[in-house]
Amino acid sequence: MKTAVVTGSYQGIGRGIADMLAQNGYEVVYSDIHEKMPEVRYYCKCDISSAKDRQSLLEYVDKTFGRIDLLVNNAGVACKVRRDILETTEESFDRLIQINTKGTFFMCQLFANYMIDCMGKGIKDYKPRLVNIASNSSYTSSISRGEYCISKAGVSMITTLFADKLGEYDIPVLEVRPGIIRTPMTEVVTEKYDRLIAQGITPMKRWGTPEDVAKCVLAVAKGYLDFSTGTVLNADGGFHIKRL
Repeated sequence: MKTAVVTGSYQGIGRGIADMLAQNGYEVVYSDIHEKMPEVRYYCKCDISSAKDRQSLLEYVDKTFGRIDLLVNNAGVACKVRRDILETTEESFDRLIQINTKGTFFMCQLFANYMIDCMGKGIKDYKPRLVNIASNSSYTSSISRGEYCISKAGVSMITTLFADKLGEYDIPVLEVRPGIIRTPMTEVVTEKYDRLIAQGITPMKRWGTPEDVAKCVLAVAKGYLDFSTGTVLNADGGFHIKRL
């Protein structure tokens, strides 16, 4: 049975991804900072900014399954308070980099090494894959939350770096960039994005859903994009299209 780990899967995009993988033949380890998720079979609490927690997650996976076929780095946080870049605090900057960027980098490093080790064990039908969930903020200026944009731009470079390195092991690394997705994280800006969508900021004039993002991950999980390592999948209703 193929095994997936999805970080930040308590709710929102991560939950959508984890549920869809579970519905499509994967044994899924849900992971988040909450103490437990009693409704799921496999759960391991993990703050990805903590080296100890990352190691505990890996040990849980190894003890439970002895393999990992898919790692989805989805865990991340938004700014607690949106501030203009002329007023952004070091505390906010450090928090976002520590979790979104550093946490994702070392999750990739830890689990990539484990995948390489698993490849040497002769596991039948073993084809590991890795997906990072970044954001359209990886390349879009938002001066009221600059530290978030920087942290997600870092995730995009992490994808490039690991796609480059893991190519020699035939491990695909891809990235999904969600756009305006209706989740608990975006509830505080619902009115703003309702207005922007109505004005045509995206060619498809609707909110995205966690399932829209999950379908991109599922395509990777099914192996349809194995030779497309380093590729970015935009789950954004066309936001990335440059238009006149």
